[in-house]
Parts: sequence; structure tokens; C-alpha cells
Amino acid sequence: MTTETCRGPVTSEQHIELVERYSAHNYHPLPVVVAEAEGAWVTDVEGNRYLDMLAAYSAINFGHGHPALVQAAKDELDRVTLTSRAFHNDQFGPFCRDLAELCDKDMVLPMNSGAEGVETALKTARMWGYRSKGVAEDRAKIIVCGDNFHGRTITIVGFSTDPEARNDFGPFTPGFETVQYGDVDALEAAIDENTVAFLVEPIQGEAGVKVPPEGYLKAVREVCTRKNVLMIADEIQAGLGRTGYTFACEHDGVVPDLYILGKALGGGIMPVSAVVGDRDTLGLFRPGEHGSTFGGNPIACAIGRAVVALLRTGEFQRNSAELGAWFIETLRAQAPDTVAEVRGRGLWVGIQLKSGRKPARAVCEELMREGILCKDTHVTTIRLAPPLVVTKEDLEWALERIVPALAAAAS
Repeated sequence: MTTETCRGPVTSEQHIELVERYSAHNYHPLPVVVAEAEGAWVTDVEGNRYLDMLAAYSAINFGHGHPALVQAAKDELDRVTLTSRAFHNDQFGPFCRDLAELCDKDMVLPMNSGAEGVETALKTARMWGYRSKGVAEDRAKIIVCGDNFHGRTITIVGFSTDPEARNDFGPFTPGFETVQYGDVDALEAAIDENTVAFLVEPIQGEAGVKVPPEGYLKAVREVCTRKNVLMIADEIQAGLGRTGYTFACEHDGVVPDLYILGKALGGGIMPVSAVVGDRDTLGLFRPGEHGSTFGGNPIACAIGRAVVALLRTGEFQRNSAELGAWFIETLRAQAPDTVAEVRGRGLWVGIQLKSGRKPARAVCEELMREGILCKDTHVTTIRLAPPLVVTKEDLEWALERIVPALAAAAS
């Protein structure tokens, strides 16, 4: 199968050549060109099928083309596509209500991308610090973690510890301090009278699916409450069923002051993000202080409402918890000597290769040839995050190919 155009068939090689010629090289994708997708499987332009073990970095939690989500998008597309926030639309209020109830919070501020969601949370925290906590003007401080990944804007990369994200993009926004992930004592020591928030990923995804020490988030919650500091949980990748709960914070029985949500919130169809919190934080915004032309657009809200409805069934959380536990346990038991560690929760797994082995990129390329799509990070880690509609049979099929590919990483 090939993609037909007015100039004739276009092969994968030709598609990739167009990308190399006309697109900025800000990504290094695997050499596969997807033309069709359904559930946990995708098909390239030549007709080869692959098991998607990345799910667009968790944006496809509910599978490619989930019928309820596609129908919600189609129905709204036939009615109204955009009003901006200059006017009301009949999807915005119900979406905010449904998402607030899912999070057990008071209010929602919708945006588009995950990075916009993070920027919105940072602005919210600073505003709260000045208007509620009484921090002196322009003195607000936000604490972040080393090895974090929260997006690619100038402000966000400014508090990244990854040279690849930071180099050649300064000068950076002041007002951030970095502490070691998983070290609650370092967090408490860094808090001063100007500290307004602590921004944390419940599991660090880009860093290699790093799970924090047991009880870390619970200790963070206690410190933030005692020190009058907002706890902001970036659940953009970790949330909405990925780890076996609706939110990854639930593993520690913790509720943050602000959730940052994205990726799967748009059902793999639209970019949708949101900051969700209570009236004492999000209620401080006044008209004109923050906004987005497309944030809260009717199509995004209709899809978001359908996403919330899917999550309310608990089906996807259960599948992630049950299959994820089995998959991680089996992978650990079968992992060859090339593997240093298998980390993860639910259907989110990081395979850490030992030093001196093939780079993770080479293993991902081999798995692509075997019909599995996944992605490397930080040279030595392979990330696996299949759609939450994946079956045990799919994962058994994948293991039959993943384990030999890992063993071959020795040479």
C-alpha cells in the first residue's frame, strides 16, 4: 500500500525525504511512515503492521481511533468549531464541570499543549504567591526537580538540567531552584519565605520512566502543606490511566494543589491541556490576565468530555494496572544480562540497558524491523507505553520479540 497523490505513489523513503528537506530537524524519528491506525496497531504506507508501544507519549491512551472519541469530534465538527473565549459555547461549561469532578477540584483552566499547561500552572503559582501568600513583588520562587521534563518553552527549558534542552537558548527566566528528584529533605531545605510552589512529575517520563522512592509524594505533600507551598503535579504523561490509576499521585494517596493534564485529555485527536485546582488558586485570575484563542474550543471540549466518560468506567485504569503488573514482572524475569533495570508502573515501562551495550536507539530500530514501535531516551533507556486498549496477547507477542532484541544488544 502506498499513499496516492497527484504525482503518483509516495513511498516511506519519499515521505522521509520530504521531511528531511522541508522540516526543521527538531526530532529524530524512527524511519517508519504511518498511514493508518486502529486500537494498538498502526500500518505504514507499504502496508506493514506494527504494535504501537509508545502511544504518542501517552496521548493515545485510549487507542487509535477510539469510536466514542472520534464520534464526539465528528459530531461537534458538524455543529461549531471555534468561538474563542470571547463568547460562550455549549461544550465549555460541561467540560470544565466534568473534568473538575473527575479531579475532585473546583475549577479548570483549559489550554492546548502540555507546555502551555505547565506555563499556566507557573503563572497561577506566582499569582497565588503574590495575592494570597504575601510574597514581595518579583520575588516568587518555584522549586523543580533535576532531570525533569515539562516542555520546550524558554521558561521551561531554563529550569531543565538537560544540556540538549538548554544549550543555545538562554538567557533564561529567573525564579527557579532545582533539587534532586526523590529527596524530600532537599526540597524542605530549599523552601524559604518566597517559595510559592514545588513542580514535580509523579514519575519522570523523559528521564527514563523513573519511579520515585516509596512514600516520596506523600512526604512532599506533607512538607508543602506545612510550609504553605503549592504542590503542582505534572500528570501530562503519567495521568489519565497510564499508571493504573486515574492519576499517578494516587499511588501515594496524594492530592496535589494543582494538576497539569494534557496528551490523553485530547484523546489523540486534538491538543488539549488543562490546569485543575481549587477556587483559592485558579479563582484568583481576572479577565485579561491569561488566555488562549483555541483553549477551550468546542471540539476539544467535546472530546475531553468523552475522555472523562471513558475514565469514569475504570476499564482503562484496570487494564493498565493488571496488564502492566504482569508485563513488568514477566519482563524482569526474562530480561537478559544486557538489562540493568526494568522500571515502571502500569503500562509505562523503562528498560535501562547496562553501560557498554548497544545504544537504546539501535535496539528500537531492531524492534521496528520486528514490528514493534517504541522510543529511546537518554541513550540507554527504552520506553514502552502501549495504548491502554492493548491485550495480553499483544503483549505476549511483543515479549517474544523484545527479549531477543535486548539480548542482541550485547554485541
